[in-house]
Amino acid sequence: MKAVFITFDQAHYESILHILDRNGMRGFTYWENVQGRGSKTGEPHYGSHAWPSTNSSIMTIVEDDKAPKLLQLLRNLDKSKEALGLRAFVMNVEDTI
Repeated sequence: MKAVFITFDQAHYESILHILDRNGMRGFTYWENVQGRGSKTGEPHYGSHAWPSTNSSIMTIVEDDKAPKLLQLLRNLDKSKEALGLRAFVMNVEDTI
């Protein structure tokens, strides 16, 4: 299994939920207000007066064969609205309960 950690501008929330739902990826954990800045480009998301936007994050655990498709769908979403910002990271899940 794979853990996919997605961090994104809050404006992407509904689109990401739609991607997960349409692809049978039911379970996830959601963090509504996270702060940060990209490592290469993009505006900081600090939720402050100077940098008012914020990010959100979702982690979902998927079968190994579903991770590449999810990443491609997220890439497509990111490319459609590059100014917003979206990143996804895939990690191996060693064990679960």
